[in-house]
Amino acid sequence: MSARSTGSDSFDANDALPPSFAPSSGAASGTPSRTPSVPTSSAGHTHRASAGAPPSFTPANARRSPSNAPGNSSSTSCAAHGSAAHTEAHSSAAAPSPRDAMPQSFQPGSNRPSRRSTSVNRVPSNDASQGTRNDHSSARSHDHSRRQAAPSGASSTPRSPGSSSPSDSSSVTRPRRRHSVRRIVASIIVVLLAAVALLTFGTYSWVDHNLNRQPWTSDMDKGSATTWLILGSDERDGTTPDSNEGSRTDTMLVLIKPKSGPSALISIPRDTLVSIDGSYMKINAVYDVYGRQQLVHEVEDITGLRVDHVAMLSFGGLVKVIDALGGVELCYDQDVNDEKSGMNWVAGCHLTDGINALAFSRMRYSDPNSDFGRADRQRQVINAITKKAASTSTLLNPAKVKKVGDAALDSVTVDEDTSPFTLLQMLLAFKSASSPQGISGTPYWTDPGYYVDGVGSSVLLDNARNRELFKQLGDGTHAAGKVGTLAEQQ
Repeated sequence: MSARSTGSDSFDANDALPPSFAPSSGAASGTPSRTPSVPTSSAGHTHRASAGAPPSFTPANARRSPSNAPGNSSSTSCAAHGSAAHTEAHSSAAAPSPRDAMPQSFQPGSNRPSRRSTSVNRVPSNDASQGTRNDHSSARSHDHSRRQAAPSGASSTPRSPGSSSPSDSSSVTRPRRRHSVRRIVASIIVVLLAAVALLTFGTYSWVDHNLNRQPWTSDMDKGSATTWLILGSDERDGTTPDSNEGSRTDTMLVLIKPKSGPSALISIPRDTLVSIDGSYMKINAVYDVYGRQQLVHEVEDITGLRVDHVAMLSFGGLVKVIDALGGVELCYDQDVNDEKSGMNWVAGCHLTDGINALAFSRMRYSDPNSDFGRADRQRQVINAITKKAASTSTLLNPAKVKKVGDAALDSVTVDEDTSPFTLLQMLLAFKSASSPQGISGTPYWTDPGYYVDGVGSSVLLDNARNRELFKQLGDGTHAAGKVGTLAEQQ
């Protein structure tokens, strides 16, 4: 192409376009591109038509990279580089539209070409910066293609860690139902516990209010064990056939609960010989002659242990308690027809009412072991009462509990320090002592038929052995099983 002078008024429109905006048909067909004439200024200098625009306002494909700067022998001509870039960018239109002129990063995502879908063959370039731009453009296109490949129905809103979809509604409903069930169960338990507490408090107050307390205990120093004296009093009120005037404590049981070790239940023979103020008498008459505190003192002298609590049940009250329980089961291996006690028995075990149970516990003349056999049967009666009173058939029957409680409270006398709680402790200790893991028996004696004028046949105890026995029982060091002279003779 011939150069034009600066003063010429006519020009070819295609000559005024930069190489990057020239129609691509020539470049694509291999026709050499038209070289624009270089205008000459009035001062005689020459410059390119696009040289007046800063590089930042020049189309990217027409900008020079440092590798194509003047003086770099390895660079190609600017026209050739611009033509190649133009061929890559404008393969289908001669004049760019405003949208086509936008960089890809400013075009709507749906209009951006995908690297996989384009059919344009890119021309490799030796320009390092152009290669870097192509790499970034390729990465953006690949990322856009991955986003477009996502399912159209997928939600663009991320779910929070604690959120759930509508399909998870059942998993939310079930815990709520379980929580509701727990609350209902907890409420029922609370109501039951409150009812039990009220019933317990009401029963405690009722028993505590109706206890017949009397001064029984002495001023002896307290030991490590807790000791109860359980008495059965024959008030000679006509309850049994051999009743006479006066009152006798024909049943005497010493119940010992050590801090550790087995509980013990020892029967003191009713004919045990004691001396009070130089006078001899049987221990069962002490209560009637000298009173309750003297009786406690005599028991403490035999055992060497302080008596902490006392409970005395009249024989008439024993009959009422057993009848209120509906009878108790008692066992004896011999046939008996004893006129003095009124016991008529066929060998074996029988459900016994109050009157027959009382005769069972008092009979001694028809017993080969006499008073010692009677003591053993007395423990059996008291154990049967305790077992029946603590059974579920009794405890779950409020009417029966009330009836038994009334009968017992009307016939029991306790010491001044006894409370419903200590009575419960006594029952538990009694049950433990009567079990195979407990200790039961009699004291040791030297002569079971020691005769004293004015007193009659008496039991002479072995004081030295008994003190050692009760010391071991109080310390909890004695082995479980039977103890006493009667156990040694069997």
